[in-house]
Amino acid sequence: MTSERQYLILTNNPLVKACMAERYEILLLEELTLREILVKARDMVYAGHTLYTHPLAGSVKPNETPYKSVVVSKNPGEFSAEQAGLIAGSIEVCDKLAPRRRALTRSVLEDFRLIDYTLLSGALGFDAAAGLSNAGK
Repeated sequence: MTSERQYLILTNNPLVKACMAERYEILLLEELTLREILVKARDMVYAGHTLYTHPLAGSVKPNETPYKSVVVSKNPGEFSAEQAGLIAGSIEVCDKLAPRRRALTRSVLEDFRLIDYTLLSGALGFDAAAGLSNAGK
């Protein structure tokens, strides 16, 4: 990966902002659904931004969690048909899965926020535990 100063994290996960804002530029879009985060990332990839993380990383299906974080470049460069296909395919996968129509408790939402944050931390080589301890300050 490139210098962390080149990253822009698109997320609807407030835990990502709380834990990583000192080190990364974060666009927190809490009002967006997981699918809408993917569409935002797709639009940026179509505009020439580089996609640094796989949009469907991890084993949590997009119909199971409301949270998603995707890393793209801050600045656009050249359009990549390969990356455009990857993000478009991820949206198609999301659309094929039937949404789960169940109420999520606060505890379950916290767990999903932590899973998304941990997956993102692993992809970036970020110390997730240190980020969590700093977020509490």
